Amino acid sequence: MAQLYFRYGAMGCGKTMQLLQVAFNYEERGQKVCVIKPATDTKNNTKLLTRIGPERDTNFTFDRRTNVFSRIKKDYSDVDCVLVDEAQFLTPKQADQLMEVVVKLNIPVICYGLRLNAFKTDKGFEGATRLLQIAHKVEEIKTICDCGRKATLNTRWLDGKLVTSGPAILIDGTSEIEYKALCEHCYSKYKEGK
Repeated sequence: MAQLYFRYGAMGCGKTMQLLQVAFNYEERGQKVCVIKPATDTKNNTKLLTRIGPERDTNFTFDRRTNVFSRIKKDYSDVDCVLVDEAQFLTPKQADQLMEVVVKLNIPVICYGLRLNAFKTDKGFEGATRLLQIAHKVEEIKTICDCGRKATLNTRWLDGKLVTSGPAILIDGTSEIEYKALCEHCYSKYKEGK
C-alpha cells in the first residue's frame, strides 16, 4: 500500500541529494518517477541541484494555486513514485492533495523539506506543519553544526551577520545571503552577538 512520507532536516543535510538518489534507484529498476518542486524556489529555474554536483530537471513546478492531485492524475498517473523537493512551500491544501495521490492513485509520495522557518525558530512552514500532521512516516535527516553538535535550526546570514527578522521566504542566489544549519547552543551565542 502506498504511503506519504515527510523527510525533513536542517539546511545542508542532503535532502535534495537523497531525493535524487531515490529517483535514480526507481529508474535504475525501470520504474517511473515524477519529480516536482515549488515555483517559489526560483534558484536554478526548474532544475534540482545539489551542493556536491548531481542535478535533474523536474517534471513540473507548482505555485500556491496548483492542484497537485489533479495535475498528477492528469499527466503522471502512470508513475511509481512522486518526489517533492522543498515541500515546506506546499500549502496545507496541497499537502492534503498529495495524500489524495497516495489514497486515490495508490502512488507513494516522498516529500523532502525544512521543518522550521529559516530564522523564526518559533514557527514552522505551513506545508511542513501539515505534512508532520498527516504523513504516514516522518523521518529526520540529520546534519551537524560547525561545532560538531546536531544542527536543528536554520539561520539566515546577511553580509556575515545573523539575521533574525525579514520576509519568511528569501531565496539565496546573491552573495550577501547565506543559510547555515546551527545547533541551539551556537544559535543562542550568535543571536546574543558573542
